[in-house]
Amino acid sequence: MSIMISFFQQFTGINVIMFYAPVLFKTLGFDDDASLMSAVITGIVNVFATFVSIGTVDRGGRRMLFLEGGIQMLICQILVGVILGMKFGVEGVGSMSKSSSYLVLVLICAYVAAFAWSWGPLGWLVPSEIFPLEIRSAGQAINVSVNMFFTFIIAQAFLTMLCHMKFGLFFFFTGFVLIKTLFIFFFLPETKNVPIEEMNNIWKKHWFWGKYIPDDAIIGIHHTSSKVSSN
Repeated sequence: MSIMISFFQQFTGINVIMFYAPVLFKTLGFDDDASLMSAVITGIVNVFATFVSIGTVDRGGRRMLFLEGGIQMLICQILVGVILGMKFGVEGVGSMSKSSSYLVLVLICAYVAAFAWSWGPLGWLVPSEIFPLEIRSAGQAINVSVNMFFTFIIAQAFLTMLCHMKFGLFFFFTGFVLIKTLFIFFFLPETKNVPIEEMNNIWKKHWFWGKYIPDDAIIGIHHTSSKVSSN
């Protein structure tokens, strides 16, 4: 879970937007000043949308935010890819009207907002709370290492991918968004309001992970066994 959540967090494509926003928006037809301003706008959206996660993560739960954010990002990336494909085609040559450019900006802002209240903060929160105390430091070390490694990979590969894949780059990341959303749906149990000491109980009840959690790791098993033995 620590490896996959960190991997999928980077392959949402968010760093493409945040690292290279001025380059990306200039490619979409914005002039230099407008592309820089668009980058500022997406950064502001990212900050304020994070507060949505802070206010709802312990009410609606982790799974709800993960799934909603994934679906919203999926829709936004598909629409951006379709618009760019219609305007620039496979040759990457064309132009965008002002209305189309603003629509793309709105869609990217919606995408950034979805990431900022789901995969952004939860990519760090969930791995930090699902491990038993005995292996928490090792789990977090894996989480950070995987995150930084794929941040580096995406940053190095983006410009080459943009030149070769053009609008298809958005569909590339859309595929990963779909896979990661299904991954969360099937493999992540809800962990909101679960004490650290009882976290194993949640995983033991899961249809897949329960096979790998030994009975003696579950709180309550020891007490029940002791009472049966003494009786």
